[in-house]
Amino acid sequence: MIIDKRSQGFIWLDKTVEDMIGGRSYLIIQTSRGTGYLELNNNNYWTIGRGKDNVLIVPDNCISRNHAILQRTENGVFYLIDLGSRNGTFINGRRVGIPIILRDGDTITFGKTHLEFHNPNSSTKQEELLPEIMTFSGDRDTQTSTILERRLMSVMVIDIRNFTGLSRKMEGEKLSEMIGYWFRKSGQIVRDSGSWIDKYIGDAVMAIWFHSSQNPSRKEIFSIFRALHQISVLTSSLNQEYDLPFQLTVGAGINTGYAMVGNTGSEDNPDFTAIGNTVNTAFRLESSTKDLGVNLAIGETTYKNLNNLASGQQFFKEYSIRLRGYEMPITLYGTNFADFNDLIATLTNLEMD
Repeated sequence: MIIDKRSQGFIWLDKTVEDMIGGRSYLIIQTSRGTGYLELNNNNYWTIGRGKDNVLIVPDNCISRNHAILQRTENGVFYLIDLGSRNGTFINGRRVGIPIILRDGDTITFGKTHLEFHNPNSSTKQEELLPEIMTFSGDRDTQTSTILERRLMSVMVIDIRNFTGLSRKMEGEKLSEMIGYWFRKSGQIVRDSGSWIDKYIGDAVMAIWFHSSQNPSRKEIFSIFRALHQISVLTSSLNQEYDLPFQLTVGAGINTGYAMVGNTGSEDNPDFTAIGNTVNTAFRLESSTKDLGVNLAIGETTYKNLNNLASGQQFFKEYSIRLRGYEMPITLYGTNFADFNDLIATLTNLEMD
């Protein structure tokens, strides 16, 4: 029976969870207040931290304001991502710094707070589901557990334009507050689209979307484009939020192709990321927008997938340019946000039909 309303994301119970919960996925927290229960079936991700903007608010001074993300894939596999928290995230007593897949019965520790993860509805071992998502290499129960696989993905790099000029005209504290807000809201937008931000780099972010087939679906490409559109709108709104000396905008590069996904760091400093030419090209595409005078540049493979997006190719112009680090010129496709917004409106109307 429920004896209190939902608080900090939990429902508080007066009996054991097993007595009332069937084969659902859920989190359990034990406190002096009692047993807290959070069902994990009505969403795809849950933000966790001390801050009030989280789905799961944990009033523990030892955890960060935005501490971690719990994310569920389409296959029903849950993985936990630490957001660079100061005091770390621990699974069964071991600190983890890369996304790690959770098993039924795992104990999760944030600061002084302990939670139990349960996924009793899974009739198959989670590792058997991983080939469609990612594959473990090494001992899962060690700090050095890694995830290695060659995956088809789209990589998006977004950079705030003229951030250096802005930093010269704003106080450091206000600038830090603004960029923190932008990072936090951009991360939420990307998570809503089914991905997460893999890198925060100065005034830029890098996000990755995995594709399950050789030809990304219209829905997948639309999700990426819509996320970029929403981040562009967010950036424009910063002028009103923080009374900036000039209007901010972003430049972006999107590239689709194969790359290796895994831990490229050390035992003491693990770093889960994607590496390879697909990723490098995405960064070069973003950089090329400054020379071309456009807001968005996409690679050929991403462009070809626009065939599924209601003549989406008409919103882009073809360029041949030699990117830094490349011996030969490559073909890319660029557009400004005015035309890109028209594309988003067209795709939104299609989704509503």
